[in-house]
Amino acid sequence: MTNFPVMPFGSEISSDDVVATMQKFSGWEDRYRQVIQWGKKLPKMAEELKSDQVIVAGCESQVWLVSEQVDGIWYFSADSDARIVRGLIALVMAAYQGKTSDQIQAFDIDQYFEKIGLIAHLSPSRGNGLKAIVEQIKAIAA
Repeated sequence: MTNFPVMPFGSEISSDDVVATMQKFSGWEDRYRQVIQWGKKLPKMAEELKSDQVIVAGCESQVWLVSEQVDGIWYFSADSDARIVRGLIALVMAAYQGKTSDQIQAFDIDQYFEKIGLIAHLSPSRGNGLKAIVEQIKAIAA
């Protein structure tokens, strides 16, 4: 079994759950607060896993991403030194955690982010960092 949390929030939260929750909010401030709340629930990455080799390039904040494949299923552990980025990682984990390579490649992440309604409110550097995390996961699972 994996050393990573199979359910990154302590319980199963899917990308559909994230979309449903986010669509309940009318303003971006509420969505932003929810993202930070999910970030607080994201398990902390073990310090011994944080190394220069697992830093995600292209992120303004420090982001570490490690992965493990067990029986064709991918598990990820990621962390950041920034609260909002931890929340964005949580959104990505809801989409990709516990999926096969084919499921990861087939998932329409742009449509997912569009439904969440948050990306337009991120700074360009945060948006680029989020894309870098997604691209690294897709490259790992390729």
